[in-house]
Amino acid sequence: MESEARPQVPGVRFLPNAITVLALCSGLSAVAFGLNQQWLLAVGAIAAAGVLDSLDGPAARLLNSTSRIGAELDSLSDCISFGVAPALVTYIWLLRDEGRAYGWVVCLLFAVCAALRLARFNSLLDDEPKPWARGFFTGVPAPAGGLLSQVPLLLYLRFDDGFWSRPVPVALWMVLVGVLMVSRIPSIALKSVRVAPQAIVPMLLILLVGVGFLVIEPEIVAVAGLLVYLLHLPYAGWKYQHLRRHPELWPQPKSRRPRRSSRVRLRMPRRRRVAGRLPDGSVQLRLAPRTPRPPRPRPTGKAQRPGGSDQT
Repeated sequence: MESEARPQVPGVRFLPNAITVLALCSGLSAVAFGLNQQWLLAVGAIAAAGVLDSLDGPAARLLNSTSRIGAELDSLSDCISFGVAPALVTYIWLLRDEGRAYGWVVCLLFAVCAALRLARFNSLLDDEPKPWARGFFTGVPAPAGGLLSQVPLLLYLRFDDGFWSRPVPVALWMVLVGVLMVSRIPSIALKSVRVAPQAIVPMLLILLVGVGFLVIEPEIVAVAGLLVYLLHLPYAGWKYQHLRRHPELWPQPKSRRPRRSSRVRLRMPRRRRVAGRLPDGSVQLRLAPRTPRPPRPRPTGKAQRPGGSDQT
């Protein structure tokens, strides 16, 4: 049985690419906010680009509008939003003072690491992942790297000056995040995380509390979330090696089933056929007369009484 292709929804094919372009504009807006010294808005623009980047892929698959140009546009948007924009924001904030030539070199290094990480990701798209590597990224993803690079700036916005606002520690932090992006350290893909049914309510409560604190203390909540993500890398490495040594734990590939079209088909209501009329209500013209039915045979004998005798 041949699988039926999903229909193209007219008028919405451009929506995933529009989301990608919005992510690109948000990332570039972070540089403009940095030039105006609106640091919190600059970090917020990078975070907004990360949220939009997580939506364009699912939207393309949902609307059946995946394309090669969309994949290339997504990589270019990620390179600018999470490689170039964070590097420029950090350079404008702290590393562009006179006598600090290493500041620009560090920013270039970070942007190049983001570009290399995305290039490696694109080169592995056509390869079938290893069974134990399903659900893992190779290295820190570009959106996470772009946000991690802004941790010193967030600490500065909340606690003012400290060792996190010194040029040398900030430069070393940028180099560390760039190395994590191009490294082969496995990181867990959030889309592969499965929440148990009994844990849904506690997770929703934690999310509600987190959103409440995010409104009150956005810098602290953002730094805490990014550090938790950074600290999960040792666990991700252990889980990766554990799955590699235990083939019985490998996820089984899903069996391919023929796709059914999601198009809504309108069917005519079933009606009782009436002589001379079609199901749609139109009159059927008959060119030949109806064939007459043969007459029923008449009984020739007398009907007997229940007693079985004809006598009176």
